[in-house]
Amino acid sequence: MTPLSTAAFREQILSLMDRKHHWAWPRFADGTLTNSQLKIHFQQEYAVYVRDFPVFLARIHGRNPPVPVRRMLAGNIYEEDTGGLSLGKSHPELFLAMMEGLGFNAKDFERIALLPSSRTYRAWLDAVSNKRDWVLGAAVLTIFVEGSIKDRQEMLTPSKPKTKDEIEAAIAAHPLVRHHGLAPSSMDLIRAHQAVEAGHRHDAYDMVLGYAVTTVRQKAVLACLKKSLSLWLRYRDGVARSCGLSKPRS
Repeated sequence: MTPLSTAAFREQILSLMDRKHHWAWPRFADGTLTNSQLKIHFQQEYAVYVRDFPVFLARIHGRNPPVPVRRMLAGNIYEEDTGGLSLGKSHPELFLAMMEGLGFNAKDFERIALLPSSRTYRAWLDAVSNKRDWVLGAAVLTIFVEGSIKDRQEMLTPSKPKTKDEIEAAIAAHPLVRHHGLAPSSMDLIRAHQAVEAGHRHDAYDMVLGYAVTTVRQKAVLACLKKSLSLWLRYRDGVARSCGLSKPRS
């Protein structure tokens, strides 16, 4: 079977990312959740992937992908683990600083009991980052986990750093600032993301589109992304239930 063209393969990936939306997200953005509900959400996010994201990337790097891929992964690992390309602090550390700004104690994030669906999703991230074929781990971690429903729009935008004014405008509009009283000074994680994310998004797609060029690899990538979406939606269902949220009736 003839492999998909780069454009067709990209479109199939973006079609999957178009579905990375959960019914409970509006509740997390409209200011109606209590701090206790937010704490459940952020604890699960931290333990499932935020804390160990550099480790996932390092596993993929350790599979010895081609040099251009290793270079892209190394830059991402360096930023995630040290903040060396942005604010000089690791992203997990900046995450905990943001939590402290919300009034949560860093100790609350040391030993977190994962919900069943969170544990399943985390086990998948561990497994796929350890797969022999590095491109599968790269697709799941750098496209799916780091990506969002906004990927289609972001892929149409040239990869360039955002200005300071653009970053501060994004922070001012963030739900935690607008609705939950989080001081902008506690939002350095978002500043770091805004400063480097455009380049990371394009790197992620370049890695996968550039090296998944056989039919077998393309099918494997799409299968891994579909499984990631399914497990992520169940994971978010579990968090929503734990927060006491119910899915609206159609």
